Amino acid sequence: MDKQDKIVEIAVATNGDRIAFGLMNAEQALELPDEIEMEVSSPEHEAGSTETFISKGEFAEQVMADEQ
Repeated sequence: MDKQDKIVEIAVATNGDRIAFGLMNAEQALELPDEIEMEVSSPEHEAGSTETFISKGEFAEQVMADEQ
């Protein structure tokens, strides 16, 4: 997965709800501060059109595995 080409949706959890934060490329998503409790749309699905989200840690692992 090319970190600049893959678009993902970022969502934050608040009061039990998932609130859309925005669309960005994978590189930008990985640069967000760890203090933000966020989820990333699964890169296997279309950003903005899926309800399948994973943690930032899982996403980082997928990106690193794809780069090898």
